[in-house]
Amino acid sequence: MKILVINPGSTSTKMAVFDDETPVLVRNIVHSPEELAGFDDVIEQQDYRRQLVLDELGKADIAVSFDAVIGRGGLVKPLEGGVYEINDLMIKDTHSGIALHNHACNLGCLIAHEIAAEIPGCRSFIADPGVVDELNEYARISGSPLMNRICIWHALNQRAIARRYAAEIGKEYEDLNLIICHMGGGISIAAHDHGRAVDANNALDGEGPFSPERAGSLPASDLIRLCFSGKYTEKQLLKRIAGKAGLNAHLGTNNVKEIIQRIEDYGDTHAQLILDAMIYHVAKNIASESAVLCGSIDAILLTGGLARSEYIVSRLRKRIGFLAPIRCFPGEDEMEALALNALAVLRGKRKAKEYM
Repeated sequence: MKILVINPGSTSTKMAVFDDETPVLVRNIVHSPEELAGFDDVIEQQDYRRQLVLDELGKADIAVSFDAVIGRGGLVKPLEGGVYEINDLMIKDTHSGIALHNHACNLGCLIAHEIAAEIPGCRSFIADPGVVDELNEYARISGSPLMNRICIWHALNQRAIARRYAAEIGKEYEDLNLIICHMGGGISIAAHDHGRAVDANNALDGEGPFSPERAGSLPASDLIRLCFSGKYTEKQLLKRIAGKAGLNAHLGTNNVKEIIQRIEDYGDTHAQLILDAMIYHVAKNIASESAVLCGSIDAILLTGGLARSEYIVSRLRKRIGFLAPIRCFPGEDEMEALALNALAVLRGKRKAKEYM
């Protein structure tokens, strides 16, 4: 089976071609701020990014002939985990901005569907988008009936890492209780109860620990007063929650390597205080998920780009090591995870769900 994988991010478009489980082409197309400045809206980048993907296929002399094209899922309606066949309603909801978030991940299903539509017999999918919602009944309730808790998290990579860990120990993902923490520009933490993520945070713009680019949970009254202070526009305040927030707001950079260098080479005590505070809050939020699982935890899995940092991982181990065994899976397995999800459907091992 020949599969094209497309994973758009805010500053790059990752793409790969798989022959069954084997990657035969992997590319990370980087987009400079100048290149994207001409687009008023992320959705307007669809044709531009699609053509870049096709250009890379041409350079590699790979024919545009696939059994499936699978894209990173966008911020559509909350749905159960799994593989979804892209349909007209998903396209419509993506264009309408139903989730109220203008994020590059929304381009995944649009580009995948457009390319697949030109290939006879080719199917188009998404898998485990960030809006996967399997929360238990308690997790949805907040202290105000005006708003429920929602989760926007790294569902695709967390599930891929969970299955990988389960395979390594000779078990199934559905047999295990896991706490998984994905640490990147945003940080998502989820409690996985026998194959369902029954509690997870809104890592995009509203909850959990602060991160390199996110403010995380904030004092509600102070935030409301700031909104009515007249000092900031709505757009500026949204940036203060996601983008110019977290480490970026405190230290002027989201580059953790640079921050650690400032600590180790220059003795920057303020940088150390802020980074250690982020680690503290990550550990606290991981520990809180142990209550969701009633203390029955088979393992804690750390993943994402920041899991490469010994500085961060060693300090997390010190704080949460008493809860359960800790395993590290640095980086992301998103491209392989997308390909394997599509392959499972093509081989009849998994059924594609209908978005509705």
